[in-house]
Order: sequence, then structure tokens, then C-alpha cells
Amino acid sequence: MSTATPATAIQADDIVTEGRLPAKKARPGIRSYYPTWFFVPALVLYVIFFAVPTFSSFYFSLTRWSLFDSTFIGFDNYVQFFSDPQLYTSFIHTLIYAVITSGAKVILGFALALLLTAPILGRGYLRAVVFFPVLLSTIGVGIMWKALLDPFHGMVNAVLGFFGLPQPGWLTDPNLALYSIAGIDIWKGVGIATLIFMAGIVAIPHEYFEAARIDGAGSWKILRQITIPLTRGATATVIILSLIGGLRSFDIIWVTTGGGPGFTSDVLASVIYKQYQAGFFGLSTAGNVVLFLLVTAIMVPLSYILNRKQVEL
Repeated sequence: MSTATPATAIQADDIVTEGRLPAKKARPGIRSYYPTWFFVPALVLYVIFFAVPTFSSFYFSLTRWSLFDSTFIGFDNYVQFFSDPQLYTSFIHTLIYAVITSGAKVILGFALALLLTAPILGRGYLRAVVFFPVLLSTIGVGIMWKALLDPFHGMVNAVLGFFGLPQPGWLTDPNLALYSIAGIDIWKGVGIATLIFMAGIVAIPHEYFEAARIDGAGSWKILRQITIPLTRGATATVIILSLIGGLRSFDIIWVTTGGGPGFTSDVLASVIYKQYQAGFFGLSTAGNVVLFLLVTAIMVPLSYILNRKQVEL
């Protein structure tokens, strides 16, 4: 009877299968920094295009500057900015515009997502139609709708006149201009909100809906107790993105009305741009800092509240 000696004992870790190299043993206490290097390009771009301009803006807002020199003047730009008689009106317009556009995108986006995730005829085509405006240039959208809403030669008023309906000055009436621009913004941006909601709805396990139907739940009860709670994350994302966009909106307003008629569609961003056009670079920089702080002051607590209690699947 023979027994294996230690010299001939075969260790399992020393076996090398055909065509496969033995795995390296991880040494305790040693950490690989190889994956970290993949963050370096993004970090460099972030510092160059965001961090440096942001901190530079804080400094230049305290100066009277041009392209060639700057003079430190302290908080004089902020004092002058807050003494602007149009500031309060533009601030109210900014809040109204942001609330209308974000609220409508949430409601319409969710409704369209419910429709476009249901088994309906032509669902793929309808999805493309809803999302198509998102792909268009904002400037191009503004020019197109400015032509369509022209009070004398626009197609919208021509159709209304054909049916004997009133033909308002959508972009020339002081009482309608801001709301008309908000409608254009909603038309352009509701597609991305719909896409986010569709992703949230599709991510809900189908077993939840089947179990609810077996228990006798109707469509309304399923919507209230399953779909809406389990798409809370998508809702928070849409609210945050659309509200930030509404507070910072400028291009579509400037293309369609330029802040007019008068100052009835002026928002903070358009007031800041007018100051820049007038050559008050330090003043407009101070306005940008104020707008940045305003967006931050609104969005940070709102983001915390919306994401505090997420429903997990």
C-alpha cells in the first residue's frame, strides 16, 4: 500500500487547464488604480469648460471689464443689477415660464408615455412623431413658429379665420406673448419627457400588473397604485430637467419676441443679454452669477425632496 508524499502531492491551485493560464492571486492591501485613469479625460474637460469659467465669472462679476482690461469695483455691479426696474418683472416672468413649461411637460409627457407604451396601432410611428421636435434646433423652431404665429400671414391664424374663430396676436399681444412662447417650448421639449416616462413605465415588472388584474384592480387603480408610484424616479428627473431649462430659457424667447412686446416676455436671461449688448460686461456677468445662484437655490432642495423617498422595484 503506497501513500502520496508531500513532494508528489498536487495542489489544486497549481493545475493549469489546457489553453488557460493560471489566475493571478490578488495580494491583500494592494489596490489597482487602473480604472481611475478613465475618469481623467472627463475631469480635464469638466475643469476647463465648467469649473474655470464658473469661478472666473464670480471674479469678473466684481469688476468693470472689457476684452483688454478689468478694474475691481466690488459689489457695485450687483447693486446696479438689483436696482434695474425690470428685474422684478423679469423674475416673475421667469418663474411663471418655468412652472408652466415644467408642469405641462410632466403632465403631457406622462400621458403620452402611457399611450405610447400601450398596444396601439402605429405605436412606433407615433413615438417618432412625438420625439422628432427634440431633434430640431431651438433657433430653427423659434423661427418656424414665429412665421406660423404671425398675426397677418401665419398659418395658425389662417386656419382659425377659415373656421370663423378669433385670430389673436400670439406673439404681439402683451397678454399672450409669454404663454405662446411657453407653448412652443412645451411642443419642442415634451418628447424628451415622454421618453423618460416611457423608460420608467417599461422598467416596471409586468408581473405587478398581472397580479393587480388577478386581484380585480381596474385601470385607474393600477395607475394610482402601481404606475405612478413606480415611476416616481422618472417624474423627479423630468421635473428637475424641465425646471432648470425653464429658469435658464433664453434662445427661444429671444428669437420669437426679443423679450417684447415691450418687456412683457422678458426673463432674467434676456435682461442679462440686453445688458451685455449695451456693453456692460461686468453687469451682465453679475446677472449670470445671480441666475446661477437662483437656479442652484431652487434646484438643490427640490432635488433632495423629490429623491428622498424613491419607490424600489
